[in-house]
Amino acid sequence: MAWANVPVDTGSPTAGAVLLTGVPGSGKSTVAPALAARFDAAAHIEVDGLQELIVSGGRWPTPEGDREADRQLFLRARNACLLAGSFAAAGFLPVIDDVVVRRAHRDFYRAAFTAGPLHVVVLAPGAAKARERNLGRDKRLTTDWSPLDAVMRDELADEKIWIDNAELTVDETVDAVLSATGLRPPGP
Repeated sequence: MAWANVPVDTGSPTAGAVLLTGVPGSGKSTVAPALAARFDAAAHIEVDGLQELIVSGGRWPTPEGDREADRQLFLRARNACLLAGSFAAAGFLPVIDDVVVRRAHRDFYRAAFTAGPLHVVVLAPGAAKARERNLGRDKRLTTDWSPLDAVMRDELADEKIWIDNAELTVDETVDAVLSATGLRPPGP
């Protein structure tokens, strides 16, 4: 087979994607690759990494609000959905990891991901536990984002899948995600 003829898409896309969300320190960046590793073919899309692709003009969110940073939140969500759709078409389960605390942001993801169902999973260990985790990790945040927990609980109250992972191990959290979404990795 010549290189020009190598098919990329499998013809049998995956059963959608997972959007793993929560406030900084909720465990998304740890749980997402562990969840993806349970499947024979899966990809972890860390949305902060997409933001880091912006070489100049990039703006990170701030507690004070920044219209350009907000626009870039939606830009990176759109790019995450495009990438997730590409992975899904090629037979890989996309696991997107992003801080989504506002209804409009979540709804944007739902509208932008068109390659199947989007399983939204909110990791919610609570503000105190998220702050504790942020203080104890290598990836230091200069801002205390734990107040976003209250915003998220208000804005996303209608979301079906909430997992309190404050006292769960990574494996227990992955098991809870699989149980709540109904996704089934291949097993023995």
